[in-house]
Amino acid sequence: MTAATAHPRIGSVAPDAFASAARRIMGRCDDLASISAGEGRITRVYLSPEHARVNQVVAAWMREVGMTARTDAAGNLTGVLPAADPDAPVVMLGSHLDTVTDAGRYDGILGVLLGIEVVRLLRERAADGGWQSPFPFGLEVAAFSDEEGTRFGKALLGSSAVAGAWEDGWWDLTDADGITLREAYRAFGLDPERVGEAARTSERLVGYLEAHIEQGVELDRRGEPLAVVSSIASARRFQVVVEGEARHAGGTPYDMRRDALLGASEAALAVERICSSEHHIIGTVGRLEAFPGAVNVVPGEARFSIDLRGEFDGARDATWARISAELDAIMGRRRLRWAAREVHAAPALFCDPLLQDVVRAGIGATDPGAEPATLFSPAGHDGMTIGSIAPVGMLFLRNPDGISHHPDEAVGTADVAVGLRAFAEAVALLGEERLP
Repeated sequence: MTAATAHPRIGSVAPDAFASAARRIMGRCDDLASISAGEGRITRVYLSPEHARVNQVVAAWMREVGMTARTDAAGNLTGVLPAADPDAPVVMLGSHLDTVTDAGRYDGILGVLLGIEVVRLLRERAADGGWQSPFPFGLEVAAFSDEEGTRFGKALLGSSAVAGAWEDGWWDLTDADGITLREAYRAFGLDPERVGEAARTSERLVGYLEAHIEQGVELDRRGEPLAVVSSIASARRFQVVVEGEARHAGGTPYDMRRDALLGASEAALAVERICSSEHHIIGTVGRLEAFPGAVNVVPGEARFSIDLRGEFDGARDATWARISAELDAIMGRRRLRWAAREVHAAPALFCDPLLQDVVRAGIGATDPGAEPATLFSPAGHDGMTIGSIAPVGMLFLRNPDGISHHPDEAVGTADVAVGLRAFAEAVALLGEERLP
């Protein structure tokens, strides 16, 4: 299937319907932005009062389009519109509702709301104005609860529970107030002993489709509204400690200094230099601390993070080997010691060929004759975990200037309208591909 051979399955829907739905989506993004832990900024973390409130609001929108909505054993919100056969599997559409601190209003949220509007469109297209599914599957919208990992430092908790990948060691994770994940579960009204009930099996899922703003600039630079996602980046994260010697700033000559902060700073520059020379490898030092932290003391210890992402696992790992060798050289030259602890590792997730095809054809139905862009995602998504139990496909929408995880994050209403049509077309096309 290619964009050139695609023909619209919902093309008879009036353009005004997509425009109206896009305006509704944008307004609801604004509504959800007001559900926040802080005034004047968007912060909504896992198992918080804001999490409960956003689930309540979005559940009402799911019910409005005919879905049965519930919060599962891990705090994820799901809405289901079953097929005529209640035992038939579902196509899952969705993203997440949690945010980073001082977030934008579209990362994750847009994908959930697009999923709801796809259900509305397809249901309205069904016979007699009621839901008589033309597909051999039902529709489900998943609003995952903790993609960002802001509160407990472990990302993808909600989707990990759905994938049956929950680890008991996570119960002892703590937030900034010392509250454990186990305690937060109970305070939210969930039973830690029942988290396994959130798990799905591959037999119940035809696939997972997610629409998301691009967290980058490729579409903006291309002047195109939509893209097919080929894969989600592999990732490794490290906490690095550099040890030197704390001494008086005034009385210690430079030839005697073992300044841990300068070693860490040189290491950060090395991460940038090495990664910028590699294709599709991204390295970031996002946190850097010096100890003891006094203005008149040479830092005796420094701690910093390294976030390493790549399109392919092997290239990512080879880049880490180069960084490690460079850190050996830097610290040796400065008479420092260093050690790294890996705190996160995830393999690349390659999107399913059929789901890439239906997304590509869905985009093609909005612009016949055009060949949609295909991009890899350097940002992580819930599909990374759902991919262990179901095929995954993704659609990117243009994000002007590419900024994300920031209040200036943006998407245009016109792009949302065309993205909604492409997403709905993709689901309809998948239904035809799955028919016996």
